[in-house]
Amino acid sequence: MAKFFFDKFYNQPVHIEYLEVQSFELSIYLVKLTVAGETGFVYGKNDNIMRFNSSQHIRDCFAACQVDHAILVHDSPYEEMIGNPPKSSETMAMPFSMTQPY
Repeated sequence: MAKFFFDKFYNQPVHIEYLEVQSFELSIYLVKLTVAGETGFVYGKNDNIMRFNSSQHIRDCFAACQVDHAILVHDSPYEEMIGNPPKSSETMAMPFSMTQPY
């Protein structure tokens, strides 16, 4: 899996084939990209996977990029936490708009 460093994308007109936002609890988002056939997570300055604080934070950071397809994936552990049987391995995925609201 490739490593994509954030500074290569911020305010740069990079073509991104696929952008996947992985949503976790408490407003933690990770971004996985496919660029030129290579797939990997976005990393920050300290060589750690970069965390984003909101969906708007992601839109702002990749505003200069051309994104062909973007989705949001959410995998929730809450069913098991409240005593329900384990859920299926399917995660919930939905379209993610990269359009700025303002």
